[in-house]
Amino acid sequence: MSDKHASLTGGRRLARNVLWNLLGTGAPLLVAIIAIPLLIEGLGTARFGVLTLAWMVVGYFSLFDLGLGRALTKLIAEKLGKGQHDEVPSLIWMAMSLMAVLGVLGTVIVALLSPWLVGSVLKIPIDLQPETLTAFYLLAFSIPIVISTTGLRGILEAHQRFGLVNAVRIPLGMFTFLGPVVVLPFSNSLVPVVAALVLARLVSWCAYAGLCLHIEPALRRSISMHRAMVRPLITFGSWMTVTNIVGPLMVYMDRFLIGAMVSMTAVAYYATPYEIATKLWIIPGAFMGVLFPAFASALAQDRAHATHLFSRAINYTFLSLFPIVLIIVMFSHEGLSLWLGSEFADNSSLVLQLLVIGVFINSLAQLPFGMVQSAGRPDLTAKLHIIEMPFYLLALWLLLSTYGIVGAAIAWVLRAIIDTLLLFVMVRWLLPSVNLFALQPILVSVMALFALALGAIIPGLAIKWGFLLLTLALFAVIEWFFILTPDEKHMICGRLKIFPAFNWQR
Repeated sequence: MSDKHASLTGGRRLARNVLWNLLGTGAPLLVAIIAIPLLIEGLGTARFGVLTLAWMVVGYFSLFDLGLGRALTKLIAEKLGKGQHDEVPSLIWMAMSLMAVLGVLGTVIVALLSPWLVGSVLKIPIDLQPETLTAFYLLAFSIPIVISTTGLRGILEAHQRFGLVNAVRIPLGMFTFLGPVVVLPFSNSLVPVVAALVLARLVSWCAYAGLCLHIEPALRRSISMHRAMVRPLITFGSWMTVTNIVGPLMVYMDRFLIGAMVSMTAVAYYATPYEIATKLWIIPGAFMGVLFPAFASALAQDRAHATHLFSRAINYTFLSLFPIVLIIVMFSHEGLSLWLGSEFADNSSLVLQLLVIGVFINSLAQLPFGMVQSAGRPDLTAKLHIIEMPFYLLALWLLLSTYGIVGAAIAWVLRAIIDTLLLFVMVRWLLPSVNLFALQPILVSVMALFALALGAIIPGLAIKWGFLLLTLALFAVIEWFFILTPDEKHMICGRLKIFPAFNWQR
């Protein structure tokens, strides 16, 4: 493995980048907990509802890039892995040019649709419609900024510069919630609030652009674009777009069907535990954000190292999530009772238990999902989602009709299990060196699911605490003696000052 390649996929650097990603995702959430009550009080419920739409719209504007941001990350990482650094600048200029065109197109479309959305589609009070329309025009103006920012961030991620990425992302994420709070003493109109969000996006774009020029100084010297770069960008990006559209449809369809088939009260009983469970995606998301370019770089030069990274990432994701999932499963009713009351807990605790197990399984699936895409086959994941969708919707309808929101949760878990198994099979097909049938990981997985199922039905706080401590101790022993490699054990001991620190790079 070359020194350059090792520096991009070395274990210590990847571990540090995962921690950066966790901080970059978690810090804005902590700020949101403080800021949201202030915004509701200062803006009022109706204006705050429009603001939440603005947050959502800004987040989903990235769909307008047609997957080019992810494609750019993958292709740059691949070229760095092959040592073809001289081709990177022309690839960047071509991708950013395509994103600029898409951004302008997105601005025109949203600007034209805004009067219809504000006046007819969304139930916005008449007196709020003028300022809401102006706010939507501001959001439309921000589309080229949002889209091209994904490309700039992708350049940094391909170079494994997640410290720089999060140096911008953390203040931006915090300002997304704090910015409107800062505006409140001067105005409670949506226009300055949304203008502050757009300004923050523009400042972050400038920061990302400056960082990209720093790590790719060749971009300053000339603008060069090769038509040969267009096809791989568009091909990869188009399949990514299919996944980005179909995937969220399956994620959000359950709540729409619950609202249509049961009641809006049932939606609340289902959506709240869903939001709790899916917050766990922060952990695999932090891993996958780092590993996606690392996989692409490793696959281009050293497929054995890619297999090694994949296997260890599965183990670390499991280790990070299992204790949290076990605690939520065992104390779901007590936690919901303390937070939202006993009536809410009676209706939602079983749903929370099922969904958190499903999210645990789905979190492990995100790694083979990323590996398949890093291998240049986003068409496989897109086709999988297209095939899954009608079967999932049928199962959701049948189980929801029979068992209510518990049935919806069961359908979600079944889809997660099937999706995970098929994604691992895809990885095995693409990387035959990945051993799906190793006895130890299979036994640990079965034991984990058995422990979660047993923990969900154990009565009494004293017995629950005893079972929790015993289970965690048992899994710690199993991981130490049967799953962790000698190098990883040495590294852990080094961190605990038992032995000198070990660099877990292979």
